[in-house]
Amino acid sequence: MNAPTLDKLRDYALLMRLDRPIGIWLLLWPTLWALWFAADGVPDLHVLAVFVLGTVLMRSAGCAINDFADREFDPHVARTQQRPVAAGRVTPAEAVRLFVVVSLVAFGLLTSLKNTLALALSVPAAALAALYPFTKRWISMPQAVLGVAFSWGIPMAYAAVRHEIAWVEVLVLMAANLCWVVAYDTYYAMADRADDLKIGVKSSAILFGTRDRLVIAVLQALCLLLLGGLGIADGRGLLFFCGLLVAAVLALRQWQRTRSRDPATCFAAFLDNNRFGLAIFAGLALDHAWPWLASALGVAA
Repeated sequence: MNAPTLDKLRDYALLMRLDRPIGIWLLLWPTLWALWFAADGVPDLHVLAVFVLGTVLMRSAGCAINDFADREFDPHVARTQQRPVAAGRVTPAEAVRLFVVVSLVAFGLLTSLKNTLALALSVPAAALAALYPFTKRWISMPQAVLGVAFSWGIPMAYAAVRHEIAWVEVLVLMAANLCWVVAYDTYYAMADRADDLKIGVKSSAILFGTRDRLVIAVLQALCLLLLGGLGIADGRGLLFFCGLLVAAVLALRQWQRTRSRDPATCFAAFLDNNRFGLAIFAGLALDHAWPWLASALGVAA
């Protein structure tokens, strides 16, 4: 394999943001919440592996089509000028081909579950991934479309585990995740607000204006309240609610640190949402595991 080919592979990896896994984690956490709720504990390991790998693949595909859609904007934004398409190292056609190939690999991986319902739900999942990047031109809050796209793994998880969709649970989880996605992606948009205003890109940060932090606080609170309500209905115990409490503390710290609305601080708050999602999952997983842990430790469950 010669040097130019290696360089091209490196640019493909950068196009898929494999060097920046934050998007993988933010897409993975709600999928894991759904798998644990649907399975009432640890899901089948085959299902778990398919969804973890599928998350990596679909986030990578989404980044490729995003940079194709933003190819006229990214060269004018300081943070995105050196992305492979913006810098001319990968052509727009190559970005589209990469989106298609990676999406097909993800679909092929899903077929190993032999689950018709999950396969059917994967079609709108791919459509949402392709649609979202273009919504920055059409609607004032494209983050809402991103929220739906990042929530689509939830009904797919239920379909994979139960071969049916428990719509009440699924819709509560999707609503909670939608609130969270809009909240953390508004922090992301706040970091780019000055550049977005110059080039005419729409975002929730522009829409909310000086109320941006207030709206974020309300959305994160709604996310936690919805998850708390689902936890009560599902009979979850103290450890689950401890996870929600940790997430609430993290959200409060993000809110306090972004008072100046400094772009770097806002971007750091966006990144910190990885810990928010992790705290919720850790509480859920530990709560399910507690009877086994208590037995192993010889204490009362």
